[in-house]
Amino acid sequence: MPLPPLVDPVDSLSDAERRRTARHARLAGFGELAQRRLRAAHVAVVGAGGLGSPVVLALAAAGVGTLTVIDDDVVEVSNLQRQVIHRTTDAGAAKTASAVRVAAELSPETVVRAVGERLEPHNAEDILAGADLVIDGTDTFATRLAVAAACEALGIPLVWGTVQGFDAQVTVFWSAPPAGVPAVRLRDLYPEGSVGELPSCSDVGVLGAFCMQVGSLLATEAIKLLTGTGEPLLGRVLVLDALRARQTEVPLRPSTVSAAPAAPSVVPAVGAPRQLTASEARAAQDAGSAILDVREPWETAQGVVAGSRLVPLGEVLADPRAIGPGPVVVICAHGVRARTAADALAAIGVDAAVLSGGLAAWPELLGTARVGASAS
Repeated sequence: MPLPPLVDPVDSLSDAERRRTARHARLAGFGELAQRRLRAAHVAVVGAGGLGSPVVLALAAAGVGTLTVIDDDVVEVSNLQRQVIHRTTDAGAAKTASAVRVAAELSPETVVRAVGERLEPHNAEDILAGADLVIDGTDTFATRLAVAAACEALGIPLVWGTVQGFDAQVTVFWSAPPAGVPAVRLRDLYPEGSVGELPSCSDVGVLGAFCMQVGSLLATEAIKLLTGTGEPLLGRVLVLDALRARQTEVPLRPSTVSAAPAAPSVVPAVGAPRQLTASEARAAQDAGSAILDVREPWETAQGVVAGSRLVPLGEVLADPRAIGPGPVVVICAHGVRARTAADALAAIGVDAAVLSGGLAAWPELLGTARVGASAS
């Protein structure tokens, strides 16, 4: 459902800004009023990397009045394949400097506040205070927890996305939405203990063009919330599979925990899938549970658990009923995709557990006599 706009509009736009954003003015249901709301808005973008770069470009071009860009890193040449606000001549310079430059070139009236420090639990609320909305484009889960906890304490919406390899997720969290709208938090998607140590882009790679697609979705969600246009992804997770050009949607139900601000340690959501160790997963398989491997073919080509069924995450989400009645133990590389698949299966009544930490945490599953051809 549409939500009320987050910000009141400025009284008027300058003639130059009105000319620059003329195509927005022609959008049905958007018009100059929404553009004046964007001019009044303050968005904090955490990270000026693969996701933050297209977000900065899109929001500056859209005419957002103030952007706070938080990043303590410098540009490396290996960033340039996906971090599109930086140039080869920026190598060694602060990433926030690129944000200031490109925003000024696109939208001279946009003010960019560059924060060149690392966002952590002790400073997150101070850094994000004053923003109408936050976009998380970071690449470590510890930072994501700190961002989510601060947004929850401040009561401001968090537009959240993650991309790795050819897979991505996009959603909106908000601890204090308008009356009648259920609050949804990061803990509802990833309860405590459901995420182990995640690989970095340098470990598994990421498609640069896909980062721009996901960043554009994050910026679009922010614009919708700021202006009260359309239906935001609050209570829904958009799951993207770049290789198959598929987008699927998974409902995200709020947990029944207290609405008190979250700390970096989060509370398990009601109905979160069981987390199994390697020995527990083997026992479950011996007792009749199917092993459902939701990795991509290029990953399973490197080894599978004997007797497992290989169905990439995108296919599971597109038709979870095709998996059958269960019970199943869902596995992937690090446990994140397995949790998403298990949630989708649980929503239709399938008994689904997850291998905690994924195969990266339990390499013995791929290094024993159980390795073999998969079941189809």
